Amino acid sequence: MTMTNNLKQPSLFIIIFAVFLLTACGSNNGNTEPASTNNPQQPEQLQPQPQPQPQPQPPGGKNWYQPTVGTTWQWQLSGQLNTSYAVDVYDIDLFDTSRQKIAEIQATGRKVICYFSAGSWENWRADKDDFPLAALDKNLDGWPGEKWLDIRNNTVRQIMMQRLDLAQQKSCDAIEPDNIDGYTNNTGFNLTANNQLDYNRFLAEEAHKRGLSIGLKNDLDQVAELVNDFDFSVNEQCHEYNECNLLKPFVDAGKAVFNAEYKSNYVNDVQVRQQLCTSSLNAGLSTLILPLNLDDSFRFSCN
Repeated sequence: MTMTNNLKQPSLFIIIFAVFLLTACGSNNGNTEPASTNNPQQPEQLQPQPQPQPQPQPPGGKNWYQPTVGTTWQWQLSGQLNTSYAVDVYDIDLFDTSRQKIAEIQATGRKVICYFSAGSWENWRADKDDFPLAALDKNLDGWPGEKWLDIRNNTVRQIMMQRLDLAQQKSCDAIEPDNIDGYTNNTGFNLTANNQLDYNRFLAEEAHKRGLSIGLKNDLDQVAELVNDFDFSVNEQCHEYNECNLLKPFVDAGKAVFNAEYKSNYVNDVQVRQQLCTSSLNAGLSTLILPLNLDDSFRFSCN
């Protein structure tokens, strides 16, 4: 009996101790880790995954092309397109240039600016019949087949958005909307400076929505007000008319100014051309001397 009692007592003690251990192991007050991460009663502990690194963005966090001061360029809107120039960017016609040709230029590391008129109607464009007659008025002086547009017209703006869509579909890097200074011309419409500012900002906003860079074409009197909305400038004859100082806000902002000169002296007189180029480089401009119809029949570059 004594022997039996002695055996029972240790057995009872062992059972109680085992229950205590199981209870202690099964409890978790939040200060210890679970014994196994495979325990189905415990939520799976996810291991931290490496995060993708953010892609570099252009200056200012903008996701479109931003040409800087001194960027080299070629501008050709008619004739057989010559893509042999070793430049940073080509400015070519949106409608007349195929998607394949744009891709070929870009494949060599060059950017493409796509030109179209945003302020005039042209009787040879594929979308010419989409414009309401009420939005067309005076002829553009010296440019047969073109009429000024009423930039306040909603249908005109819808057509311009379709042209921006085309530029995006063709993978243009940037656009050059021409004739966006109608308020300073005899258009037949009573356009004000505020009308022009509103329209030009509309174009810039819609271009940026599509990831397109946009250049301010001429419109020198509104440069100071629009420099923050546009990514570069395309100007004509600022040296000939002594207006290059008006483009300084773009240069000061580090934005490219693409300038073209047509005066015969710049073509025929080497010394005059050298003086022009010295002045242009000192002003931070990217200047070309070109034929007025931009057909690549000749070309002189200051850069």
